[in-house]
Amino acid sequence: MTDSIPLPASAAVSVAEAVRDTADRLAAAGVPDARVDAELLVAHVLESSRGGVQAAGVRGDLMPPSAARALAPLVDRRCAREPLQHLTGTAPFRSLELAVGPGVFVPRPETEMVAQLAIDALRAVASDAPIAVDLGTGSGAIALAMATEVPHSRVFAAENSVDAFVWTTQNVARVGADNVTLAFIDLADAFAELDGTVSVVASNPPYVPDDAIPRDPEVRLYDPPAALYGGPDGLDAVRRLSRVGWRLGHPGATIVIEHGEWQGAAIREILTADGWRSAATHPDLTTRDRATTAIRP
Repeated sequence: MTDSIPLPASAAVSVAEAVRDTADRLAAAGVPDARVDAELLVAHVLESSRGGVQAAGVRGDLMPPSAARALAPLVDRRCAREPLQHLTGTAPFRSLELAVGPGVFVPRPETEMVAQLAIDALRAVASDAPIAVDLGTGSGAIALAMATEVPHSRVFAAENSVDAFVWTTQNVARVGADNVTLAFIDLADAFAELDGTVSVVASNPPYVPDDAIPRDPEVRLYDPPAALYGGPDGLDAVRRLSRVGWRLGHPGATIVIEHGEWQGAAIREILTADGWRSAATHPDLTTRDRATTAIRP
């Protein structure tokens, strides 16, 4: 935490000043995109949006005293590198706003393209009720994106962490997608009743090698280890996913797996060895390899 004079809670402070002072403190603490986080924190205490905060700053609006008081401890916590999403209680994901907090992996923007691959595959299925499965669903991000963007589909989501499952359940209720079935079960045993009927199997599994320490404190200190670490090479869960996806999928089914930028070749080899065809690795918007897909013959 950086040494700084706390934001005044009683004196009149403009929204623009609150954003500027917050951004300065966050930048000094090493927080990436400090200005963005500052605007989002101010928006949170004002019960507004980032755009609303920017407009308020242009107008010269003042911070209500209660909002200024609420902001100060949140800035302290963000300077200590507690994730922004834990402070606001939500994380945006495509068109969704998901509830998140301690015990669940915070969905990242790069996973949105992984969801897009799954959604595209699901939309291409020649069925009036195609089935998709999200294994290790965490907050429910990929499952709920598929369910809401392909509303004629049936989506099944599996999670085996008690802490994460609380958040998953909350998000399924929050989104209100009645085409989602959620199960508390290990991915290896998930949905035996669907064997041979699934069109899309998607997952953002743990893929960080056990001896790799994430650089960002938000990840290292706050993301649940079970959602991060995937064995000596980071691919233990991927090996299980390949076999489970084969069991679940029908001929022509697609598997979509998120992974680290250096793991594409190894994952293509795993999938191909298990019988999958046309394994291909796809970059995210930063041009880093982010997901691998394959087709069940």
